[in-house]
Amino acid sequence: MRRAQGFRALPAVALAVAIGAFAGVAAAMLHSKGSTIASGPPRPLRAQIRWDAGEKRAPVFTLRDAKRGRLSLAALRGRPVLLTFLDSVCKRECPIEGRVLADVERRLASTRATVAIVGVDPWAETPATVRRFTRKADWTGRWEWFLGSAAALRPVWRSYRVGVRRTPGDVMHSLVLYLIDGRGDLRAGYLFPFAAADVAHDVRVLATGGNT
Repeated sequence: MRRAQGFRALPAVALAVAIGAFAGVAAAMLHSKGSTIASGPPRPLRAQIRWDAGEKRAPVFTLRDAKRGRLSLAALRGRPVLLTFLDSVCKRECPIEGRVLADVERRLASTRATVAIVGVDPWAETPATVRRFTRKADWTGRWEWFLGSAAALRPVWRSYRVGVRRTPGDVMHSLVLYLIDGRGDLRAGYLFPFAAADVAHDVRVLATGGNT
């Protein structure tokens, strides 16, 4: 299966960063009232990590958008937002997640859900590399891609517990996806590889007022 192959193909350093960063989110969440880690009987949301409505606000930020001028994450409120962190010049893991997100978009074509990306390679990414990435991934839904200098992006990476490490010829980073509800609350987190069907299911649950 493509998902399993993509998982095995992850470099050891990238996988360690991803697991470590996501484990940090889980550890912090365990000390938060109302939050849960997916285990035991099935629950309304299928994500590995979940927050109750009003439990944890999504950290807001304002950066340069690849398609227009400066844009704030807060401007996307009123709709579900899928927030992840990608490198548009990556040739390995990011294109795999990009294709999964394209599948998510197709499943959510009738909704107002938006995919929001924060870049992790300020040393090489440009609006042109973003356009090339999205064309190859066949994105057809609503999306925004936030770019910026390393100094502008680092506070955003930290606020979402995303590890980024620049190495010769590559950028290693956490492969995580967050689901933010229309009120701007963090509601779910997924460690890649995730199933497009699970993410789309959770977006629909929140979009229809479920799991409030």
